[in-house]
Amino acid sequence: MATLTLAARPVLLAITPHAIDSGDTAWLLAASALVLLMAPGLALFYGGMVRSKSVLNMMMMTFGALAAITVIWVVVGYSLAFGDDLGLGLLGNPFDHLGLQDLVAEGADSWLTVPVILFAMFQGLFCVITGALVSGAIADRARFGAWMVFVSGWTVLVYAPVAHWVFDLDHPGHVGGWLANRVGTIDFAGGMAVEICSGASALALAMVVGTRVGFGKDAMRPHNLTLVMLGAGLLWFGWYGFNAGSALGANHAAAVVFVTTSCAGAAGAIGWLVLERVRDGHATTLGAASGMVAGLVAITPSGGSVTPLGALVMGLAAGVVCALAVGLKYRWGYDDSLDVVGVHLVGGLVGTIGIGLLATAAAPTAVDGLLYGGGVDQLGKQLLGAAVVLAYAFLASGAIAWVVHRVMGFRIDEEHEVNGIDLIVHAETAYDLHSTAGARSSGGFHAPKATAGPFAGTE
Repeated sequence: MATLTLAARPVLLAITPHAIDSGDTAWLLAASALVLLMAPGLALFYGGMVRSKSVLNMMMMTFGALAAITVIWVVVGYSLAFGDDLGLGLLGNPFDHLGLQDLVAEGADSWLTVPVILFAMFQGLFCVITGALVSGAIADRARFGAWMVFVSGWTVLVYAPVAHWVFDLDHPGHVGGWLANRVGTIDFAGGMAVEICSGASALALAMVVGTRVGFGKDAMRPHNLTLVMLGAGLLWFGWYGFNAGSALGANHAAAVVFVTTSCAGAAGAIGWLVLERVRDGHATTLGAASGMVAGLVAITPSGGSVTPLGALVMGLAAGVVCALAVGLKYRWGYDDSLDVVGVHLVGGLVGTIGIGLLATAAAPTAVDGLLYGGGVDQLGKQLLGAAVVLAYAFLASGAIAWVVHRVMGFRIDEEHEVNGIDLIVHAETAYDLHSTAGARSSGGFHAPKATAGPFAGTE
């Protein structure tokens, strides 16, 4: 088995067609499960951040994305992202792996040390979490059906092409995407394809859907910070599969990325908390969770390019910059409900561009950035990749959202938004806060009167 470096990213290529490594396969199976865990983790994280009248709808948008994207990815998404390039490095052949049928046989298309069908599902789960992230920008006000239509079209028209550009590496008998192979951008686990793509898509979607009733005037605080912290913990746990799993094997690269991921997440939390303490006088639980996520976002593209010390710098920078960026929505008037733009777009830019500064040839991707004597070459490549993905995701997502909004309407009625989207759209509420009056027929038991609780009167 030989280790080759393509587009500055380590890929293990089998010398013989069927050299599947059981250790690598076991690790990627576990990593895929960890990435899947990020979906319910995100549902809890986002669910706790909205008002109680919207929590079920927020969670449903994540689980809805999980269902819709998985189906689309198996049918055609993987082919569009990882099929043989149709020309110019822009899109894969949609018929190459239609329904993944050609990958079912043992040893089929074995250019990796893991079954390619496992690699296909691992990459599909990346698409799931990216699409689910976008939903945070339109919390409290979107029709569930419109969201499902949008995220389905977005998977085909936005994520799959971007993944092809960034993730699809050339290998024997296969031509991949242009950014990874022609330009030479580095994106170890998704700074461009996941973070910048989701953040730019979220910004476009929020602008099309419009602001919430009372945005900028009413307090719209998280209703359950316990859920937020639980979700953040699950996200951090799942992120090891996301980042270290992208080494595609149980190898040294995975170990390095595991360490850099830990460093950046911790430093991101510290950076955000210190800024909060200096600026506002308080270090908050929401700030700790948000800073941790910001650090993990920044290390997603750069985990295989920096040292542990570089990861600490990257995470600290992301925590501070993202904490400052989340306030821009009030200045510029876009209602990014759960700060997808401020954390994921901005954090993704910090991590992607930071590679051009802090990358070292001693790390698995083996490229030196500006501060390690590598000049401005890699920095220019990273800037180009980030700008192209940002512009394309913003414009294409905006176009899809506009069409959906014109055809079926993205917004729920204002009255329904004020009264609570959960009850109107899903006929459910997250919390049964009112006991049922009356007596049981067999024993004459009378239910006690409800007393005021911590959630009494909340929205």
